Amino acid sequence: MSDTLHEMTAAELGEALAAGKTSAVEIARSFIARAEAVDEKVHAFLHRDDEDFLAQAHASDERRSKGESLGPLDGVPVAVKDVISVKGQPLTAASRILENYVSPYDATVIVKLKHAGALVWGRLNLDEFAMGSSTENSAYGATNNPWDLACVPGGSSGGSAAAVAAREAPLTLGSDTGGSIRQPAALCGVVGMKPTYGMVSRYGLAAFASSLDQIGPFSQTVEDAALLLQTISGHDPLDSTSYPAEVPDYHRALAEKPGPLKLGLPKEFFGEAIDEEVRKLVDEAIQFYRDDGHEVIEISLPMTDLSIPVYYLIATAEASSNLARYDGIRYTHRSDRAENAIDVYAKSRGEGFGEEVKRRCILGAYALSSGYYDAYYLRAQKARTLIRRDFEKAFEQVDAILTPTSPTPAFRQGERNEDPIAMYLSDVFTISTNLAGLPALSVPCGFTEAGLPVGLHIIGQAFKETDLLRVANAYDTVHSFGRKVPQL
Repeated sequence: MSDTLHEMTAAELGEALAAGKTSAVEIARSFIARAEAVDEKVHAFLHRDDEDFLAQAHASDERRSKGESLGPLDGVPVAVKDVISVKGQPLTAASRILENYVSPYDATVIVKLKHAGALVWGRLNLDEFAMGSSTENSAYGATNNPWDLACVPGGSSGGSAAAVAAREAPLTLGSDTGGSIRQPAALCGVVGMKPTYGMVSRYGLAAFASSLDQIGPFSQTVEDAALLLQTISGHDPLDSTSYPAEVPDYHRALAEKPGPLKLGLPKEFFGEAIDEEVRKLVDEAIQFYRDDGHEVIEISLPMTDLSIPVYYLIATAEASSNLARYDGIRYTHRSDRAENAIDVYAKSRGEGFGEEVKRRCILGAYALSSGYYDAYYLRAQKARTLIRRDFEKAFEQVDAILTPTSPTPAFRQGERNEDPIAMYLSDVFTISTNLAGLPALSVPCGFTEAGLPVGLHIIGQAFKETDLLRVANAYDTVHSFGRKVPQL
């Protein structure tokens, strides 16, 4: 059994532990062996502490031997995107400016995972400060797509998606500011979910755009996503944007079949920009819902075209403010070439930040500058309200919305590096849900002729994650595309 432990879902591992068929130490060793075997090709991890991983596993087995199991994730590994604080572990945000930084505290999601007995393991690669759609912007090298190592895994949470796809971890955490969980989930053929804004605490997350960022799960199955979301959700007084909502039992709710439901297809999301194979596979997934007894109707989200420009004003403005703290003075890289106080600030940031981070900070600072604030940032916030109202009107007609997750399958490494606009359009179907603060999920819906995964994007109503998970699970339990394993 130890030879196949790394291929099991989190739910299966939990059941095997509860039945005494395996141990947390055996599970940990299996994933260490898997990472050693394949991560040189994939490069999902930036850092691993295998000794600490095994120590956590021993502690889990000790608890279980005394009949003190902490729940279904006790003894199950969860790897973490390198923007989430884990006490005593490095946090680089894939940037040179934080090259030597070690977290002095745990993020709230990590506290919750540790209370649940999960084995918190490893730091996963990303686009620097979560700014990108390909995980090529990492200062420590790109992550490769496990289904085709010459292709990108998506981004910014590319390491988190690739680790699950390559079976280097059964569960991972990512962050989603404009699609950074869902787009790489689609490109790597796994499940990725962005919860409602405020449902999961952001305390301990290195901030990119504070009004957009959310932490969420990656997994092979919707069932596993529900288990992880259950653990990390809930109000947190340490996060002023955390919403005091009761956390439902997401896992138990999956047993109830949804429907019949009204599902909306926004006409603005099915234009000419979609790759034909993506369109075909998404259409087949939509037909599944029709055959399952749900009503599928066309709807309109007329402000969709504004999503990209609105996002790249609001997100960059917030990024320029958030990243001002990395100043070369306190806990970041400090330039050896600095000759005065201004040099420390300018040269440390110039050396520490990559090109994409600099581009976004400059754009954001411009949008917030005197004389331009009203023309750009304020207008973007007003347009954001109109985008949110589009969704409110749509949800008066439908229970959930179906779209492609990404307009294309995974593209080749380097293909869009010289064209930032083409890279930004990778998230054209995911950005609007961040602007509206809604929950959304990508579930694998098949493979192209070249063997690349495609994702179906399902958008739910605010704080109705239970309904969203049921809709996704209805498809996932029948097709199980996320259970397929790439040949590495």
